[in-house]
Amino acid sequence: MSDLRREWRDLAPEWIREEREGRNPTRRGLLDPPVIAACGDVAGIRALDCGCGEGRLCRILAARGARCVLGLDTCEAMIAAARELQGSVDEYRCADVQDLSFLPEGSFDLAVSYLNQCDLPDFEANTREVFRVLRAGGRFVVANLHPMRSAVGHWLKDEEGEKRHVVLDRYFDEGERQWRMMGCPFTNFHRSLQTTIRGFLGAGFALLDLIEPSITPENLRAYPELADELRVPNFIVYALRKPGA
Repeated sequence: MSDLRREWRDLAPEWIREEREGRNPTRRGLLDPPVIAACGDVAGIRALDCGCGEGRLCRILAARGARCVLGLDTCEAMIAAARELQGSVDEYRCADVQDLSFLPEGSFDLAVSYLNQCDLPDFEANTREVFRVLRAGGRFVVANLHPMRSAVGHWLKDEEGEKRHVVLDRYFDEGERQWRMMGCPFTNFHRSLQTTIRGFLGAGFALLDLIEPSITPENLRAYPELADELRVPNFIVYALRKPGA
């Protein structure tokens, strides 16, 4: 876990800059719409952001009317950056989302994991903890790398450099994958669709919806670099609910 934290510490300055100054097409053009839609009406609710980074989603939820939003992240630089823009309803804490023992049972209406569970060695621990801290009927929205992309993920190109198709291999070989992101070495974790859904169901959640985001014509005009999203899914969004009233 210490190596993962060092990777995020090294990545943090460029990540914060991109979130605040860059185009960030993947999030703004592709993932934000289905994630926000899956969260539903957040007016007056208590929300938890697992792996909040520099706080962008927390600020979005606050702007949409959430009563209070708690953002958690293990990277101190991310939390410091989030606090720079902190408003009246969002707050931030350095914490490992695989252990939420410091939070009371049933204390949130909504939890979100926006490309965070794919960075966790034990996503099931986070899932169980979120289930505990949600009230009955609370929602958990998880955006992950699509398992067909996290397995290998690169494009096979022809002699002219044209993309032919995405390589799907080592799908059942679950575990660490090493990449480079924003010039830094980076580790995340590949898991099959079966493993992921069984983890959610085993924790007690009901699966409300499963979304494979693609690019809309309008967003494609704004973010033409996302054209490949019409060919294969890079991401997957799970909408979960804790049973009860």
